[in-house]
Amino acid sequence: MPELSLSSLVRAAGALAMAAATQIATAQGVAYVSSEKDSALTMIDLATLAVKGTIPTCKRARHVQLTPERLLMVACTDSNQADVIDPASGKSVRRIPLGDEPEAFDLSPDGKVIYVSNEDASEASFVDAASGKKLRSVKVGAEPEGVKVSADGKTLYVTSEVASLVHVIDTASGKVIKNIRVGKRPRRMAITPDGKELWVTNELGASVSIVSTATHEVIDTVKFELKGARPEDITPVGIQISKDGRRAFVGLGRANHVAFVDVASRKVGPLVLVGKRAWNVTLDQAQARLYVVNGLSDDVTVVDVAGAKAIKSIPVGRVPYGLAIVE
Repeated sequence: MPELSLSSLVRAAGALAMAAATQIATAQGVAYVSSEKDSALTMIDLATLAVKGTIPTCKRARHVQLTPERLLMVACTDSNQADVIDPASGKSVRRIPLGDEPEAFDLSPDGKVIYVSNEDASEASFVDAASGKKLRSVKVGAEPEGVKVSADGKTLYVTSEVASLVHVIDTASGKVIKNIRVGKRPRRMAITPDGKELWVTNELGASVSIVSTATHEVIDTVKFELKGARPEDITPVGIQISKDGRRAFVGLGRANHVAFVDVASRKVGPLVLVGKRAWNVTLDQAQARLYVVNGLSDDVTVVDVAGAKAIKSIPVGRVPYGLAIVE
């Protein structure tokens, strides 16, 4: 073995220290998991991957995401409101009325407007985040769910599960400018980082519809197949696209897997076994781990992205729905 110089040893030690520091940095933070049955958020320590406690919230907590101010906002379907929680204190700072049966929402880029799907009313509501005042209601198809705002805040996309449509709404006028027919029972959406494509999961179509944001036409479809699974059990819902735009991660519902999809080629890559009814998916900031919320096994599966393998299952609340990460 060749003798190493002191400078080489120092450089090697420095590289190891930097790698260790990077690993530690990517593991800091907390994941907050909403629970439909417990009216609470379960907190998972990202460093230890252990539950560190719960935060009470309103009834039937579902969609959860961060505001621009780094607060947690939770849609509570049975309370008809959003709970805004300060993660630093673990306390609710205010409640915002969201109308009847809110399930999912998105925020304008400045955080001033909450766009909400109101399932029973077949409406999309525009709510002023500061005052809680409803600014506008837009009639859409039956059972709206997924809500996604473009990066420039000018366009709102809302899925209708019953009509199998994505409604394209101009946020300035509140007018539906187009209805896009996609697969059966569309649920959630993701926009590619370049803003050119909208990816829509079709729960009863075992597929993702890819929509051009320029023409608002379906330009491609990704179909999912899984050995040993019936087509009707492949029920895609949650989706997230990596920050570099190279891969999409799709929870396959009752097929109990997560699919890795190459965005450019539309090819389905690794299929990772997770918990029962893989519902929503969330990447950490480093894009190193994918957190999968499993609605029927009451747990979260942590997936190592580089290795495309599950590394831990973490029991959480009853019927977990969504997950947001604060790092």
